[in-house]
Amino acid sequence: MKTNEMKTYADAGVNIEKDGEAVASIVDLLKSTFSNRLGKPGQVRDTGTHFANLFEVGDNLFAMSTDGVGSKILIAEKLGKFNTVGIDMVAMVVNDLICLGAEPLVLVDYLAVEKMEPQTVLEIMKGVKTGADEAGMAVIGGETATLPDMIKGEGSGFDLAGTGIGIVKNLITGENIRPGDAIVGIPSTGLHSNGYTLARKVLDLNDKKTLETLLTPTKIYVKPTLQLIEKTEVHGLSNITGGGLLNLPRLRPELGFDITDPLKPHPIFGQISSTGIDEPEMYRTFNMGMGFSIILPEDNYPEAKKLFPDSKIIGTVSNTTGLRLREKTIEGKKV
Repeated sequence: MKTNEMKTYADAGVNIEKDGEAVASIVDLLKSTFSNRLGKPGQVRDTGTHFANLFEVGDNLFAMSTDGVGSKILIAEKLGKFNTVGIDMVAMVVNDLICLGAEPLVLVDYLAVEKMEPQTVLEIMKGVKTGADEAGMAVIGGETATLPDMIKGEGSGFDLAGTGIGIVKNLITGENIRPGDAIVGIPSTGLHSNGYTLARKVLDLNDKKTLETLLTPTKIYVKPTLQLIEKTEVHGLSNITGGGLLNLPRLRPELGFDITDPLKPHPIFGQISSTGIDEPEMYRTFNMGMGFSIILPEDNYPEAKKLFPDSKIIGTVSNTTGLRLREKTIEGKKV
C-alpha cells in the first residue's frame, strides 16, 4: 500500500465541483443549437440533468449518449490485457441510455492510438463486441486515429470512447419520483470506470492481483432493466458513475435521498479507504459497490428482486432536500 497524502479526488487532480462549473458554463451556449432542429426531425426534448438526452424523429423518441473508459485504460496497459476495456466503454454508454428507458440500438466508437498495433486494436474491439452483444446493440461504424504526438502510454497508449443511440418505449425521467419511494441498490462489479485517477495514486500498482481487480469490466444492466420497465411502474433510474451517490439527487434535486442501508462495498474499496480517504469522500467519488439504482414504489420492489436477485432497498426518498448516508449529510441543497 502506498503512503497517501491524497485525501480527496481533487487532490488527485479531478475536481468534481470544477467539472460541474465547466459544464454549466457551456450549457446555454450549446442549448442554443436546439433551435436548429425545432419543428424538424431531430427536435430535442431536453432531459436536463441526465447523462443522455432525447430527440424526436417522426413519432419515435430516441436517446443518445457518449462516454469513454478514462484512466482505467492505464491499468489495461500495465497488465498488457486489452480485451475488456471495450466492455467498459459500451457499458458506460448504454447504462446511461437505459436511465431514460431507452433500448440501445446502435453504437459508433472512437479509438485513438499512440502507434498502430493491429493485434492490440483487435483485442480492444473484441471487448467492444462483447459489450455490444450483452447490450443487444449493433456497432455500425467508428473511427481509428494514430496520434503519436498526443497519445502517450506505457507501451500501447490509446484512448477509447463511444456514442450510442437508443429508442424510448417507456420514457423515465425521474419526474415521477415522490417521497416514500424506495431506493433500490444494484451491485457493481467493482470500480466500474470511475475514480481511477485517485485509485491509481493510492494503491500499489505493482501488485498483479490489485491490477486484475481494477480491470474487472463494468457491469451492463440493460436487459433486466428493460424487462423491469415493461413489468412494473418505475419512477427513476440512475447509473452510479463518477460522483458516486451524488448521481441520485440529480434526478430530483428538490427532494431528499436518505441512504440508510447501503450495499456492502467490495474489498477493493476498503483498500482505497484504508489509505486515509474518509467515508463521505469515498461515497462522493466511487460507486462503493452499487453500480446502478432503481427508484420505484416500495410495493413494486418484488418485481425488481426477481430480475435483480442481489439487489436490496438501500433507502427512501423524502421531502427533506439533500443526500444523506446513515443520517449524515453527504450533500445539502446544492447538488
